[in-house]
Amino acid sequence: MESKFLLIAALLTGTFSFAQNKTTQVTIEGSVPGVKSGYVYLQKFQEKLFSSVDSVLVKDGKFKLRSTVQLPEVYGLTLDNKKAPLFLFLQNTQAVKVVLDTAAYYKNSTVTGSEAQALFDKVKKTLDLKIEELIAANPSSIVSAYVLYRNFSYRLTPEQIRQNIDLLSPSLHSTQYVKTLEKLIVTMDKVSIGKPAINFTANDTQGKPVKLSDHFGKYLLIDFWAAWCGPCRKENPNLVAAYEKYKDKGFEVFGVSLDKSKENWLKAIDKDGLTWTQVSDLKYWASEPAGLYGVRAIPANFLLDPQGKIIGKNLRGEELHKKLEELLGSGSAEVKKSSK
Repeated sequence: MESKFLLIAALLTGTFSFAQNKTTQVTIEGSVPGVKSGYVYLQKFQEKLFSSVDSVLVKDGKFKLRSTVQLPEVYGLTLDNKKAPLFLFLQNTQAVKVVLDTAAYYKNSTVTGSEAQALFDKVKKTLDLKIEELIAANPSSIVSAYVLYRNFSYRLTPEQIRQNIDLLSPSLHSTQYVKTLEKLIVTMDKVSIGKPAINFTANDTQGKPVKLSDHFGKYLLIDFWAAWCGPCRKENPNLVAAYEKYKDKGFEVFGVSLDKSKENWLKAIDKDGLTWTQVSDLKYWASEPAGLYGVRAIPANFLLDPQGKIIGKNLRGEELHKKLEELLGSGSAEVKKSSK
């Protein structure tokens, strides 16, 4: 039985031709309903962040931008550099047309002239996405490499990431997405269960350097989170409950924030009642501790035994309570020593 992604490929008249990383001049012509003037910014995507690389003036609701870009690649279009842009997938094309709807983060915008964009739009509507099927149907598409990198890297084991990379056309192996995944495979192996935790130093809320290893000696949960992360804030009450229940039995939490605003970080700590040690380098997704642990999505956590060995990953909700009950549920205030 053919998968829905094979059907998608048929609708898009087959698999994309081999992509090549090359510099190409692309014309982006479009309209911005309801906007008479201003600027449209072309942004390049790099490590979960967009940065502007070109711009053009909007005249009477229309714009036309000619820019030299690196293909294949993911770009963004926006009228406001402080807000999320419209994702623009460019591959085997030299001209695209865009209707840039400013409502709801450009959700209702349309792009024509880009097969990669058409595939991405279909993928977004697929609820039960299977990455191996997407890649098998579109091995040379920048969309396949991007979705593997952005949506699946934090769900898969290093072995599964490797298997999916091998399904991609070699022409995509030089893209930033596959290069990042190659590095991630190495990092994930270093922080797999059974390995010693990687030590690091980061500043606490007072700007004082704190070492992770200074907190070894108890069962320690390294909690990666951020004030801007909705799922993190939703999980915080559960983490607070676990901390209150087990802190006198040998459990500690070490919070690592991926915030970029110290003010917002401190407000969230206070509002959510996070009374354990908190550190952050305020570098957002460029967070050095997050990079050391291969964190691609938050909330994320690593549970360490008293010797600093990783014994659990991404324990949330009831699962965290069950693990702590297993380790510390005897009622004793003494820390159980794990075997070396």
